[in-house]
Amino acid sequence: MPDAELVQRVAASTGLSAAEADRVIADVLAFYDETTEAYVRRRHAELQTYGVRNPEIFARLAEELGERRVAAPQLSERQLRRIVYG
Repeated sequence: MPDAELVQRVAASTGLSAAEADRVIADVLAFYDETTEAYVRRRHAELQTYGVRNPEIFARLAEELGERRVAAPQLSERQLRRIVYG
């Protein structure tokens, strides 16, 4: 459960109920708890679903990782491939 003060602040600033604010905060925290490896695997699978080819996927992943709120370390294409394919 997120910090009660944070829940209260989000509820007050958004007009959400405390229960709704708690769910939103929990969802955001879960998003940021995702490891770099899990993020790379998930996004690779998502982009492949839309027919994006690996060279473009790995370029996009490298860019996206640099823009994340808690930036991941810079990974080479080889490192990204190893995360996806083992």
